[in-house]
Amino acid sequence: ALVMSGDLFLQAVREHNATLLPVDSEHNAIFQSMPLSVQKGGALIDAGVEKILLTGSGGPFLTKPLEEFVDITPAMAVAHPNWDMGAKISVDSATMMNKGLEFIEARLLFNASFEQIQVVIHPKSIIHSMVSYTDGSVLAQMGQPDMRTPIAHCLAYPERIRSGVSPLDFGQMADFSFCAPDFKRFPNLALALEASKQGQGATTVLNACNEVAVDAFLNGQLTFNGIARVNEQALGLLGGHQLLSIDEVLSLDAQSRQLATELILG
Repeated sequence: ALVMSGDLFLQAVREHNATLLPVDSEHNAIFQSMPLSVQKGGALIDAGVEKILLTGSGGPFLTKPLEEFVDITPAMAVAHPNWDMGAKISVDSATMMNKGLEFIEARLLFNASFEQIQVVIHPKSIIHSMVSYTDGSVLAQMGQPDMRTPIAHCLAYPERIRSGVSPLDFGQMADFSFCAPDFKRFPNLALALEASKQGQGATTVLNACNEVAVDAFLNGQLTFNGIARVNEQALGLLGGHQLLSIDEVLSLDAQSRQLATELILG
């Protein structure tokens, strides 16, 4: 809903004075690391927030040689090292499109500029995201890679309840490693960041085309590298639309899916 129609979605939240609680693990981590003023919709700069650090594992191909990407199969792509997810989301993690979509969502959820969010690769998936403050402090939300934790947070907010997730054992943790994303390795992440700059029409197009492309990959109709190729072509052809209503969103979504299908078959 946020990627396809975020502006309209947040307009509805404001009009109805709703409380919006992000349950995705990364956005929930950011939310928990923010001061109360930002949780209630306040500006980042007024709360002393310097930057949102959006973490991602890098998926199963973080260190795989680029020349071997042409041989990646669906079975390889869905084998995530940390999270047990469905096939589509697992492929998005392997291409880091999921992190690009989360970047788009985070900008909307926290009213952040493009420069106020940074993607950081953290292979262990223990730190789910961080918030950097102007005084040099960095607050991180940590926990097992288990969705029961953010779900419990949202169900009980602003209180805390037991989620059934075991606490971290810091005596058993060897290290916390981080690195910057390589856009040659993860071109889908670069496309999502570009779409975020362009606006609502571009993010709607990218979301729709990526769903079609990933489905084609899972069904053996497209190579792993072909996912980014289809997404890039479609974004270049349709990304400039301005959307003012749900009907326009749905129309562009359908048009984008048709174009992606034609590009795959083409």
